[in-house]
Amino acid sequence: MGVGKTILDEAAIRRALTRIAHEILERNKGVEDCLLVGIKTRGVYLARRLGERIRQIEGRTVPIGELDITLYRDDLTEKHPQPEVKETQVPDIKGKKVILVDDVLYTGRTVRAAMDALIDLGRPQMIQLAVLIDRGHRELPIRPDYVGKNVPTSKKEVVSVTLSEVDPEGDEVSIITKK
Repeated sequence: MGVGKTILDEAAIRRALTRIAHEILERNKGVEDCLLVGIKTRGVYLARRLGERIRQIEGRTVPIGELDITLYRDDLTEKHPQPEVKETQVPDIKGKKVILVDDVLYTGRTVRAAMDALIDLGRPQMIQLAVLIDRGHRELPIRPDYVGKNVPTSKKEVVSVTLSEVDPEGDEVSIITKK
């Protein structure tokens, strides 16, 4: 694909998630009526890590859900002729503050699909968005509430997030320039 440049290593990812956890606690005045919902795949693992950080800081457990947005994507047939639908496991969201978690925010289309999927599950009190990387280039009016790192990119670049739970490379965020 091209040459990559590391922008976050394991320690930097850990610090970013700790900061986001503190920001979530501060903004919501604790975690009463909050739940974290990770967008599959890497958003789920980031949500779990955030939940663990919040538990360590606040001493309270936050419910965590897993959201598959495959059938809500507007580019469903463009990406894969036979999309693989994974299981969605989300606690009751009615009246809750739902914090959507994803690895990279780019055009905003994934987040739009996730909000559509959430609304089909119930009516939350509010939806907030936490992302590890905001790379810009929005096509929809979507803005994250919590950001690990803002990374200005060109459209010729790809932001690659690897996490030890699913990737043999371990924890790292890099920018790869397409050839």
